[in-house]
Amino acid sequence: MLALKNAIEQSILDGVDWIISGGQLGTEQWALKAASKLKEQYPDEFQTAMMLPFAEFGNQWSETNQLAFNQAKTTVDFAANVSDKPYRSPEQLRNYQEFMLTHTDQAILLYDLESPGKPKYDYERIVKFADSHEYPFRLITFDDLQETAEEYQENLNNSLQDS
Repeated sequence: MLALKNAIEQSILDGVDWIISGGQLGTEQWALKAASKLKEQYPDEFQTAMMLPFAEFGNQWSETNQLAFNQAKTTVDFAANVSDKPYRSPEQLRNYQEFMLTHTDQAILLYDLESPGKPKYDYERIVKFADSHEYPFRLITFDDLQETAEEYQENLNNSLQDS
């Protein structure tokens, strides 16, 4: 989460005034958690939003995951559904992707090109959108995560040695 927090913080320093994420477990909720912590440091610089692709999003999750989702939702300044209907078709997910691209100025994506998974569809759509729009995006790769972890460990070791 440190690499994601660092990328979000750099965006705030560059003047971003909204951090918008989805509510998926993992990276999307981590982004909102990181942004929430950054609000302590930058209380007036930005706001947060959780945009969901459809109504009743996350209802099928376990109680523990729903609790984490609801907790993340309470930390944002704004939350809404792109579609007001429960999930019915993949078209809602495509509409959600389009909404996110057309209502944001840039993207940060935790993604490894060598190990494509579900984020592959978002990555491909972002790249296609950026081909015809001014839309910068930053990838945080697994190499970036490894580098951040090594830097963190080195700083921790140096801190312990200084004590």
